Amino acid sequence: MSGDVYDIECVVIGAGVVGLACAKALAESGREVIVLEGAAGVGTGISSRNSEVIHAGIYYPTGSLKHLMCLEGRRLLYPYLAARGVAHKKCGKLIVAVDAAEEPKIGGLHKRALENDVENVTLISGAEAKALEPNLNAVAAMVSPETGIVDSHGLMLALVGDIESAGGALAFNTPMHGGEVLADGRFLVRAGEDVLRCRVLVNAAGLDATRIANSIEGLAPRAVPKLTLAKGNYFGCAGKPAFSRLIYPAPVDGGLGVHLTVDLAGRMRFGPDVEWLAENDPAKVNYEVNPARAESFYAAIRRYWPALADNALTPDYSGCRPKLSAAGEGAADFRIDGPEAHGLEGLVNLFGIESPGLTSSLAIAEAVTRKLMPRAARSVA
Repeated sequence: MSGDVYDIECVVIGAGVVGLACAKALAESGREVIVLEGAAGVGTGISSRNSEVIHAGIYYPTGSLKHLMCLEGRRLLYPYLAARGVAHKKCGKLIVAVDAAEEPKIGGLHKRALENDVENVTLISGAEAKALEPNLNAVAAMVSPETGIVDSHGLMLALVGDIESAGGALAFNTPMHGGEVLADGRFLVRAGEDVLRCRVLVNAAGLDATRIANSIEGLAPRAVPKLTLAKGNYFGCAGKPAFSRLIYPAPVDGGLGVHLTVDLAGRMRFGPDVEWLAENDPAKVNYEVNPARAESFYAAIRRYWPALADNALTPDYSGCRPKLSAAGEGAADFRIDGPEAHGLEGLVNLFGIESPGLTSSLAIAEAVTRKLMPRAARSVA
């Protein structure tokens, strides 16, 4: 892009998995779309710094956006991955109680899973769990066969292909600096060295979504929630995988506990933990993993895998979550804020899209397109 003013129907901010899914849905509906991304490629933020897990929809309050988007998203995602040849595996997951005190948590999760319409979940005894995974320590467990893993980069490349096939475009190294609501209802977007005018603006900027929203003149400040950042650290584990399924402990404050995932290459990795950050500026996040955090990882992992050897863990990578609730507060839901939230036709802000955002991406995209329908059509959709 070259310093000119461009008129285009739809602008999507952010080329993570959710932004790409939104752009795909808009382009395939016949709209003119461009995706603006500040980095040099797709998915350099949240989308490349997660567990790459396809979630079943177990953990989230029934009827919440996280529940509904995860459930619908998973049901859309598996066929999409198969059709596009994206590497994935429906490996299943065990959520385990390691002592009697945790059994009610697992029972509660099973009850919620049934209320959430999650398919095929079952409670099993510790002996049954050990028969499935001989290295596991558990007194009870819940089996989630719909859980899987995916090559997240492969998914994003497939979405890019669909966007471009439908006539959409992507502009990398083009950060959004600000914008404003114009008198005719369009949006002015200052991005890179250029200015765009659009009828539709989708803010799918992930960690930067609140900053982007605050930069739009004419959007009421009360429509933008407070951001709280939580870093999640991961450790790798060399050697032959000790488990064939994902292993999750009972949930903890702020997350799902230090869980074990096996990637598509068969490598074990553990995480994330929850490290609440005092600084809520995404640009200042230090993604280095402190090796000293391994001590708490060993303690957490050995509760369900006692045979974990000393010195087996190595610092791997970390991610950061754009949370809308602080430490000690109840987990906040996704926010998919359309005109009903802020009064501006054509604008959708996506706030707090953390886990299960990857699983939910195709469903979130459908929800965004519904919010961008004309007002009369939305009322009957």
